[in-house]
Amino acid sequence: MTQTALARYIVETRHAHYHFTAKDNQKNLLKEVSSFFDNIWWNPDHTTKDKPNHGRNETRKIWVTTELNTCLNFPHVAQAFKIERITYRKNQKNSRVVAYGVTSKTPKEATAEQILSDNRQHWSIENSCHYVLDWTFDEDRCRISKGFGPENITRLRRFAIGLLKRKGVCNVTQKMRQLSFSPRLVLDYLKISGSVQCTTVVPG
Repeated sequence: MTQTALARYIVETRHAHYHFTAKDNQKNLLKEVSSFFDNIWWNPDHTTKDKPNHGRNETRKIWVTTELNTCLNFPHVAQAFKIERITYRKNQKNSRVVAYGVTSKTPKEATAEQILSDNRQHWSIENSCHYVLDWTFDEDRCRISKGFGPENITRLRRFAIGLLKRKGVCNVTQKMRQLSFSPRLVLDYLKISGSVQCTTVVPG
């Protein structure tokens, strides 16, 4: 399982922490965490309310537990959580979104408030990345479908996006369009050795 291997790599090799949201592609993890929180009776461990913005108010609630640490078939779980986001819109129907997840941070390393903040940052990064994947790479219409092709090409695209953002690029789409004009521009931008040559092979 890719997420399981990634969790081990982050904690055991990089000596860092992970924050994962359980999704449909991790059905067992999602089912186990959601089943526990479906029976909760206590008040949220932390609640935040955003300031009204253009007739839109948002409330976020989080419940956290350590009781699943030894039960979940997932490495290095230190806390599991449930987050409920309720959006109130003026003259419109309110919306409610619930998310479940796990983190390797212990209660001493991350309070409920900090986990909620981590989750918000996580989704802002995810949304930004998905936007670039959809609009710059047109990923939804990609025809790569065999074997590990879809997974590998997505990883390469995310690697390219991450590389540009690490260099301080704000507009990834614009920078990629600029670099696409010439392989030499890419090599120069990435500061790859000038000894590298781009050769065109002419059949003959």
